Amino acid sequence: MADTADTAGAVPLVARGRPRRRTALLASVGAVVVTAVAVVGALGLGGGEEEGPSAPSRAGSVVAVTRTTLTERTQVDGRLGYGTEIPLPVRATGTVTWLPEQGATVRRGGVLLRVDDRPVVLLYGRLPMYRDLGLTATTDPGDSTDTESTEAPGSGEDGARAAPTEPPAPTELKGMDVLQFETGLAALGYTGFTVDETFTARTAQAVGRWQKSLGLPETGTVGIGDVVYSTGRVRIGRPGVRLGGAAGENTLTYTGTARKVVVDASAADAVWAVRGTGVRVRLPDGKTVKGEVASVGKQASAPEGSGEGDSGQGGATVPVTVTIRDQKSVGRLESGPVTVEYVGREVKDVLVVPVAALVALAEGGHGLETEQGRFVAVRTGLFADGKVEVSGPAVREGMKVRIPE
Repeated sequence: MADTADTAGAVPLVARGRPRRRTALLASVGAVVVTAVAVVGALGLGGGEEEGPSAPSRAGSVVAVTRTTLTERTQVDGRLGYGTEIPLPVRATGTVTWLPEQGATVRRGGVLLRVDDRPVVLLYGRLPMYRDLGLTATTDPGDSTDTESTEAPGSGEDGARAAPTEPPAPTELKGMDVLQFETGLAALGYTGFTVDETFTARTAQAVGRWQKSLGLPETGTVGIGDVVYSTGRVRIGRPGVRLGGAAGENTLTYTGTARKVVVDASAADAVWAVRGTGVRVRLPDGKTVKGEVASVGKQASAPEGSGEGDSGQGGATVPVTVTIRDQKSVGRLESGPVTVEYVGREVKDVLVVPVAALVALAEGGHGLETEQGRFVAVRTGLFADGKVEVSGPAVREGMKVRIPE
């Protein structure tokens, strides 16, 4: 029984051991076969329809030839700010007794400065203040206003009592400057008159109420130095005088309240600078906002440090002003260097590929490698944004080309 048990216990061991040796042998043979196939494939000895060593498989990604609009953009340096400061047309005379802070914004009805402690008020308009506005008394030369007549009352030829002399009627001023002033006065809430080109008694009454709110005597007459006109809100610049100085035309400077960009564009290459042309402005923080060319200077200036006859690379420049419609997009930034990007050239409906897809041909020129490994010659056009315009009889939209590594 013991021998039987030993024999019975050995069978399973032999039966289980043989398959393991067979499996290992098959795996070794398989590895040799795979290695041989790989070597044959690498040497190009296997059968098939490949072109052989003359057109080996190349590494690199494959892209399609596309049709699009290609735009070349050029960058120039600019300066963000509020524009050039210009003098306010102050007509008041006397001593400057108060000035606003530099950078302050003054709106319609606001006080720009005080002269002899009298406020000079901002109103909106394009005409300058060139005369006093109010009612003026006139006398008809044909009327007798002599109150010292020796003729006794009632001693006329007919014995009738002479009628008392009435004061002359005031003359009503007329003009576009009156219309401009009345428009501003009504916009401030002082109404009760007809907004037109005539300064009437009702206008004078509204002026009196306005003067009372400013702490002025209610004369109903607006002096030539009481008002300064601008086309909109103003941002106060550097003062031209100190407190206690005499008021004059250079007392105070101002700019508009909208931030803009000024570019010193090359006079020889400023064809892009046309009013209304859209541009992109890159701010110091890297953010890009939309801009538009608003004006182009007509007088060119030589670069700094250049003398007469200087023919260096830096040529004459013209100032180009770019406005930014969306002021909120600029954030709180008030000044600083910026980059203005404009369209230099543009081609529409052309075939393009990435520049990296171009290869230099042995016979000269450029070509593209197709997905099948063939090379086709192409003509190149505009390069922009990492792409290049290509053309040629063998190039078509959707064709797959290879970008070699």
